[in-house]
Amino acid sequence: MNPTSTAFTLALHGGAGTLARAHMTPEKSAAYHAGLRRALEAGRVLLAGGGSALDAVTAAVMALEDDPLFNAGRGAVFTRAGTHEMDAALMDGQHHAAGAIAGICGPRNPILAARAVLEQSAHVFLVGDGALAFCRAQGLAMEDPCYFFTQPRWDALQATLAGTQDNDPARKHGTVGAVARDQHGHLAAATSTGGMTAKAPGRVGDSPVIGAGTWADDASCAVSATGHGEVFIRFAAAHDIAARLLYAGQSLDTAAHGVVAELARVGGSGGVIAVDKNGAFALPFNCEGMYRGVVTADGALRTAIFDEPLSNYANG
Repeated sequence: MNPTSTAFTLALHGGAGTLARAHMTPEKSAAYHAGLRRALEAGRVLLAGGGSALDAVTAAVMALEDDPLFNAGRGAVFTRAGTHEMDAALMDGQHHAAGAIAGICGPRNPILAARAVLEQSAHVFLVGDGALAFCRAQGLAMEDPCYFFTQPRWDALQATLAGTQDNDPARKHGTVGAVARDQHGHLAAATSTGGMTAKAPGRVGDSPVIGAGTWADDASCAVSATGHGEVFIRFAAAHDIAARLLYAGQSLDTAAHGVVAELARVGGSGGVIAVDKNGAFALPFNCEGMYRGVVTADGALRTAIFDEPLSNYANG
């Protein structure tokens, strides 16, 4: 769909494969909508003031990382070994500059680690101990593992290990992300995740992989994905959407929905958020729901969880 104004657009997601509708209480729903609105507002303030898309997506993702409801930063899920391994990526559509990290626990905001790689290194992707050493050298705020512990995530790990949560799609789709077009016409995308509950230590999904879970190009669109990462990697999902705009002349809505539908046919459950060079946005998903939101120059913070239309919950 197209926003009422193309002065700027910010879209975000808090993961697909959401809590099952049958288990979503009014209190939980209100908490998720509030978290999405806080993240939208963090980015909106910057964009409304003429700030960059890169700054806006960074701020929006940081807000989601700080919220334990979402699987990134403080709310990251546990690996099978009972540890945290977080991944994040950031891409600037103006210059195709990108930064990514994977398999780390320490930086309070993993998206800032990815941004430091983009801005302060000659590399694109750092992992493990080397990435942590780089983060410390850059003076990023670091936290002990206990900061990232949340009881619901620990309980989800135990349930998964016990075989009582294997059919819960939410454990495979926990990610946060943001995409934006700023008033100068530049695009950016950011994605951050704790991965899959009970994943094998060392597993990396699509979130930090440029072209799979994160992509931005001023000539086409910015994309952040959330879903079954292995499939999104195999099909270069984010880049495929951009390629359909550039080479097939498709609209953003057609391209994004087409890719998500094709992924579903090969077992790729999940969704994407995308914004094109004109400020149009698309938020398709092929599972029960996706925490998502959009704000444009009209200032309305519109959010949704399941298959309902985006609603301006900020104003009731």
